[in-house]
Amino acid sequence: MSSAGVSTLSPVDPTEPLLSPNAFHLPSHLSFEDKSISIFLSVSGSLTPFRVMEWDTIESVKFKIQRCESLPFLTNKQKLVYAGRELARSDTLLKDYGVTDGNVLHLIIKLSDLQLINVKTSSGKEFSFQVERGRDVKYIKRRIAKKEKQFDDLEEQELVCNGERLEDQKLIDDICCKHNDAVVHLFVRKRNAKVHRRPFELSIVTTDLADTKTDDVFENSCGRKFEVGGVEDTDAIQRAVPRKLPDRDFLLEPIIVNPKIELASVIRNMVNSAYDGLASEYYPIGSAEGTGGAYFMLDSTGQKYVSVFKPIDEEPMAVNNPRCLPLSLDGEGLKKGTIVGQGAFREVAAYVLDHPISGRRKLFGDVKGFAGVPPTLMVKCLHKGFNHPGDLMAKIGSMQMFVKNNGSCEDIGPGAFPVNEVHKISVLDIRLANADRHAGNILISTVEDNDQSVLVPIDHGYCLPTSFEDCTFEWLYWPQARQPYSAETIEYITSLDAEEDIALLKFHGWDLPIECARTLRISTMLLKKGVERGLTPFAIGNLMCRESLNKESVIEEIVEEAFDSVLPGTSEATLLDAVSQIMDQRLDKIFNSLF
Repeated sequence: MSSAGVSTLSPVDPTEPLLSPNAFHLPSHLSFEDKSISIFLSVSGSLTPFRVMEWDTIESVKFKIQRCESLPFLTNKQKLVYAGRELARSDTLLKDYGVTDGNVLHLIIKLSDLQLINVKTSSGKEFSFQVERGRDVKYIKRRIAKKEKQFDDLEEQELVCNGERLEDQKLIDDICCKHNDAVVHLFVRKRNAKVHRRPFELSIVTTDLADTKTDDVFENSCGRKFEVGGVEDTDAIQRAVPRKLPDRDFLLEPIIVNPKIELASVIRNMVNSAYDGLASEYYPIGSAEGTGGAYFMLDSTGQKYVSVFKPIDEEPMAVNNPRCLPLSLDGEGLKKGTIVGQGAFREVAAYVLDHPISGRRKLFGDVKGFAGVPPTLMVKCLHKGFNHPGDLMAKIGSMQMFVKNNGSCEDIGPGAFPVNEVHKISVLDIRLANADRHAGNILISTVEDNDQSVLVPIDHGYCLPTSFEDCTFEWLYWPQARQPYSAETIEYITSLDAEEDIALLKFHGWDLPIECARTLRISTMLLKKGVERGLTPFAIGNLMCRESLNKESVIEEIVEEAFDSVLPGTSEATLLDAVSQIMDQRLDKIFNSLF
């Protein structure tokens, strides 16, 4: 996960006209009066009116948002959410998602960087807050005024950087670029103050070197404050290395439901390093990327990320989601077939089921999995730096090892990616029926000895859904997907066993619901039958993804036909036999058409 920022949009004057339709070309057979609709973009709680056409595609809406001058600091990295569902298909019409006049679309945007502001007084008092690089000096002054009453008059505040007084309109990004330092030191003082008056010192820190030691309060983009309101939670949960809990209001414990499970050394080291960072009073750094709450955990030096923690109560549409997304009304997540609050289990499942090439993963092991999913486990963590609208409480969630990276696949074109790296991710996604594979959640890393690119898949909170409706694989559009699997990859696929995988997840504490288990069985079946016939990742993956929002995929048609062919109340085994027979017929037809 690469760090990013979220821009907060201020509400516009409702008396101002909406975006002019003349800014965009309309086909001659369409009129603006009977085809345009007014929607509202919600970002961090602020509503901005916006004019679109009902026949606009999702891609064109995002482009219009990017081009709109009244929406500053927006990039092409956007996500739109409507009625609890991400509008993920770029070529789908807005009206096909059911968006009509007056609806509210939640806009998730990312900026290139997020800055952490550390404020220190000469007396030793500290507090911290995060700002986007697009913010100006006056915004910092307002944040300081909210924290310190002696600076509540913005006109009396004066910010100085390297002897230069900063104007209110100067952007944080300009300050960082000018000095080209990881830390830019600022001083705030009252205008015309006497020399002996003690100033405040501010450090603007890039997030990869953030020293987040603090004793005060954070405020998130929704305006919720993270207050200290509780005490340490000492529930008896096994830790990797038992140690006395210090007299502080934080806790970090791995959740181990099966006493037969022994954590691998790589996971023990990750948990202990994150624990040491908290013990050294380094705040978790909230990531503004994505639709849920995620926190970078630092080591004891405060200079290195060691893991990423995702609390279940901060998942998209969960009760404490920091992105201001609406609560799920029926419990379903952003993707069809998923449930809010189960993303952490799916994150861990993706790691557990990512078996090494050398053999099946029995327990948590040190050996890297075939697809390279970073080590992941469930933990219980208590810290005031998380999103706590109410009392301070311990949170349960997934903790994944942080992988040093050069960005994600959305930052560069796919042409340079090694074929085997793309193929390993395709195997994982097909097998787990991933409903959220896009270029932004595939990191690009390098092997130190030969500088070869390595793709690292992350963000698996929407795998193993109860249905195939939202399966999306961006790698389908990459040239490597049309290359045949290697002999080594085919051997690995042949060794997969869905029944053993289901038993393994149960051993780790997740008894898969029957619908999710069915998905795993059918997707594994499709993958194995596909490679038996020499089909490429593209050919197999294409059977799992819909061509359009309302047209079922081939795998959905197969499952539906199987249900129609058996009697109500038929056993799961009989249903799967029907699926297998129908799948063979479909695949044979595809194979014969190719040769």
